[in-house]
Amino acid sequence: MIQNTLTSKAKRQHRVRAKLLAGTNLPRLTVLRSNQHIGAQIIRKDGHVLAAATSQTLKNFKGNKMEQAKEIGTLLGKAAKEAKIENVIFDRGSYRFHGRVKILAESVRESGIKF
Repeated sequence: MIQNTLTSKAKRQHRVRAKLLAGTNLPRLTVLRSNQHIGAQIIRKDGHVLAAATSQTLKNFKGNKMEQAKEIGTLLGKAAKEAKIENVIFDRGSYRFHGRVKILAESVRESGIKF
């Protein structure tokens, strides 16, 4: 039997999000990772985006994807501080907490956002 990867990804994402959002009103920090780019945004419970940063907005960035993820985390941390956001829930989606996702999360933490 061939397993459909799209449904597997959707199942993982739903499982992670259901555990995170149970009984909390904190905004969530979601991550989007593709082969070339990485992005993150802080979303309220009603779906309103409070802060966002993507690697597509970086102009003339020199470095590898890991350095790119670190820069995006720093930019998102600054944007969150400007929006007066102190605490968030980290929603990794269907991605493992590994590599670029982990570096992005650590750089957001270094910026002073708690999760």
